[in-house]
Amino acid sequence: MSEIFTHETYLSPFTWRYGSSDMRHIWSVVHQRRLWRRIWVALAEAQQAAGLISQAQVDDLREHIHDINLERSAAIEAEIHHDLMAEVRTFAEQCPVGGGIVHLGATRLRDSLSLILDSLRTLLDATADRIEEEADHVCMAFTHLQPAEPTTIGYRLANYAQDLLSDYETLQRLWASIRGKGLKGAVGTSASYEELLHGTSMTPQDMEARVMAALELEAFPVTHQTYPRRQDWEIVTALAGVAMTLYRFAFDLRLLQSPPLGEWAEPFGTKQVGSSAMPFKRNPIHAENMDSLARYVAALPRVMWDNAAHSLLERTLDDSGNRRIVLPQAFLATDELLRKAIRLMDGLRLDSESIARNLKQYGLFAATERVLMAATRSGGDRQALHEVIREHSLKAWDAVQAGQVNPLAESLANDDRIVSLLPRASVLELMDATRYIGDAPQRARALAETIRERLHAATPETA
Repeated sequence: MSEIFTHETYLSPFTWRYGSSDMRHIWSVVHQRRLWRRIWVALAEAQQAAGLISQAQVDDLREHIHDINLERSAAIEAEIHHDLMAEVRTFAEQCPVGGGIVHLGATRLRDSLSLILDSLRTLLDATADRIEEEADHVCMAFTHLQPAEPTTIGYRLANYAQDLLSDYETLQRLWASIRGKGLKGAVGTSASYEELLHGTSMTPQDMEARVMAALELEAFPVTHQTYPRRQDWEIVTALAGVAMTLYRFAFDLRLLQSPPLGEWAEPFGTKQVGSSAMPFKRNPIHAENMDSLARYVAALPRVMWDNAAHSLLERTLDDSGNRRIVLPQAFLATDELLRKAIRLMDGLRLDSESIARNLKQYGLFAATERVLMAATRSGGDRQALHEVIREHSLKAWDAVQAGQVNPLAESLANDDRIVSLLPRASVLELMDATRYIGDAPQRARALAETIRERLHAATPETA
């Protein structure tokens, strides 16, 4: 008797909290059984083409492909302790004409990757929009978590988008390269199919090609009892790459949402509670959740590495138990990461006043380089000017640390050693930090255009 799962017993957070219903459906037991049956029908069609079975048997199997009976399958599995063979027998019992010919297995990796690619494309498109909107929006950049030089919000977003685009293209390549075991028997030699097809005009290679074509999936040319587990490792590693990129975006958002900076913020609902103890708080709960899930995904490739490395001789079963957990959860966690990232990118709040305040306080220190270069070009001694600017900068830094408005522009514009080389108005103009951003806007817009070109060039299969 199959167990009824409710919130009275343990449920994985991926059962209901994290991930989309579409991704949960792909990794559901019912969908798994339908995929098995789809493969068995494809095999039956190939056998019918070889003259081994009748069209009536094929039709019988096809008629019952959706008649999943988990209760009966569970009862059989309790006796024989083999889930796939339990489903074979359940299917065979339902098909009095064709039931004697059923057996084979499959994977759901490709459909799951398609959903991930769909979400990645949506996120990249949304990010390209924000890059273009904020390409000229100047803000303070930080290195070592210390104020450095000005940049633009669009250029900062372009850094995340560049990595996301790399993740997208990696997953596209993997999607196109996914292969199944094919029909090669217990140790990959096709011996059983050689015997099955003896006396017919069809070879084991012909049968394998027919079945895989029906499934729209290529087969590895060489396998043992399963397809190479290296494929699982490559896919989960690529998902960890997506998680890595989104982790960095979420972590930066958390830093920028802290009140001392206060430049970015998550969307916050009118009835949303920020803290159970401190009602005034607006915690970056979605970004924190993303970082938590991303750490989990980052740990999973090692399990897949062990599965591939420890697949001894022609097969061991020590990968089976963890694959039931790792593969669906890697996809569901990545799916949830992307869903949250899309919401954050669409609803990202920018505080222009805080951005301008931080730029005014810290951007002036970087702008002194423009004054130094201009004064040197006007005949000044670079080393002497550097010392002058350093003296003013240190005093200005102390003022900023004391909570005062940064006095650096005015103090430099009033120093005779500077204004003897540059007009006071020129000094103040050069100290405008919003103009010290190089070609950041152009590079940001160029990446947004590249993203749109790459997404537009995606093939229908991976789009």
